[in-house]
Amino acid sequence: MKDIEIARAADMKPIARIAQNLEIPEDALEPYGRFKAKVNLDEMPEVNSRPHGKLILVTAVSPTPAGEGKTTTTVGLGDALNRIGLKTTICLREPSLGPCFGMKGGAAGGGYAQVVPMEDINLHFTGDLHAITAAHNLLSAMIDNHIYWGNAENIDQRRIVWRRVVDINDRSLRSITTGLGGVSNGYPSESGYDITVASEVMAVLCLAENLQDLQDRLGRLLIAYRKDKTPVYCRDLKADGAMTALLKDAFRPNLVQTLENNPAFIHGGPFANIAHGCNSVIATKTALRLSDNVVTEAGFGADLGAEKFFNIKCRQAGLTPNAVVVVATVRALKMHGGVAKNALTEENIDALEKGMSNLERHVKNCQSYGVPVIVAINRYGPDTDQEIASIMQRMEKLGVKAVPCTHWANGSKGTEQLATSVSEILQTTEADFKHLYEDDLGLWKKIRRICKKIYGASKVTCDQSVKDQLKAYEEQGYGHLSVCMAKTPYSFSTDPSLLGAPTDYSIHVRAVRLSAGAGFIVALTGDIMVMPGLPRHPAAETIGLDENGQVEGLF
Repeated sequence: MKDIEIARAADMKPIARIAQNLEIPEDALEPYGRFKAKVNLDEMPEVNSRPHGKLILVTAVSPTPAGEGKTTTTVGLGDALNRIGLKTTICLREPSLGPCFGMKGGAAGGGYAQVVPMEDINLHFTGDLHAITAAHNLLSAMIDNHIYWGNAENIDQRRIVWRRVVDINDRSLRSITTGLGGVSNGYPSESGYDITVASEVMAVLCLAENLQDLQDRLGRLLIAYRKDKTPVYCRDLKADGAMTALLKDAFRPNLVQTLENNPAFIHGGPFANIAHGCNSVIATKTALRLSDNVVTEAGFGADLGAEKFFNIKCRQAGLTPNAVVVVATVRALKMHGGVAKNALTEENIDALEKGMSNLERHVKNCQSYGVPVIVAINRYGPDTDQEIASIMQRMEKLGVKAVPCTHWANGSKGTEQLATSVSEILQTTEADFKHLYEDDLGLWKKIRRICKKIYGASKVTCDQSVKDQLKAYEEQGYGHLSVCMAKTPYSFSTDPSLLGAPTDYSIHVRAVRLSAGAGFIVALTGDIMVMPGLPRHPAAETIGLDENGQVEGLF
């Protein structure tokens, strides 16, 4: 059966029943239909005094077209932990319409390890991304309006850094000209669109602790520079209050369920290749106070999502992860070993052994944070017993357990062994969590440390203008911020064709940007884009309604 058919056949429980299992009072539940709801934490202040449960991060090898199944594994593990009697909630990001209609499809898991209602989650859900889009573009409009009515802040129109956003892949909007048509339409200016999930407003919403923190962070958004080159912030235009009002409901976590009727918070959706790639802090902390265990995922491979989870999200939110699950597939590892996609069903131990260098580096990187690691082998039909055994033996040499899983086909039953192994780690191994770098390390040194220690680069370069900009950020008081690397997810390097675990290569940082509201510096590498384009045959071509008016074609 297709994912959407499995989801549609699910025996979903009313969302109030799911909330009861987490002891969420009725007054705190704001239903959006029968099967999804927002949680109003103002109605349950007592939750803040509860102890935190255990935090489990699910990450993966560098992604390939063969697929790894990180979100599917997150759902499967959460279901399996509940299956063995451990009260567990999963925390995921909200899907973006861009990838949903583009190349990647949805982000609700797959097979018998999904969150539902799948169509709602992958499309408009509770409107959070629309609210973020509106808040972001309100600020864009207020910048143009401020200049139109006299420009009291003396903004240099050539140095406006705040663009617009839309949650659709549209390469034609990457660079645009606004204000054409005469004086009454404003002033001609170059601008452009990013995808909504790349908006700093998205990052701000996902890192804020409460509504006041949200407004404070919005107020710190850097929007432009004056003619004397001093920065102009959102608060200077008095836009932060209205933006917070637009985001008030979106800030509340969304509660849904898995196919096996276990609770799932799905909230926020920053990309991991151009932002920090984790669900919201408020959702994660709420889940930790309501559950014994929380399983969450971070976008793309461990070099991007996990690194940012540890060094940005955990640092800002004061979170301490207790275990890491690194997801791998035989197919993906064979691709990292040089096998073409059309030959992945054939057993190839030599290529698998070669490709395991990618998995090995990710595992060692995660271990360097002082957190115990386990490998989940997301098993597919063509995988042979010898291939599975090869991965398990290779990981055993690192002192890491590798567990085959069949959750796509068998739900929690197929991940029960992984859940038992994770539970054993939580009980027997204490995490000694530490960040990759300290706050007071220089910004350029932070970038170099990530590139060398996590990516394995032998050399890190940039133009003098980048170093000058980093120095200026430090002089402005931003030297303590974390670094958010913008890099291709498909390789440790900035070249997506360099698979496996490349060495003896250089990374060039072409630009840096200040995200003062989110609390990090973005370092752009390679040809990474903040507005993706659609592929030759986008997924949108096969999405529509059937004769009963139900959505079909989502995956």
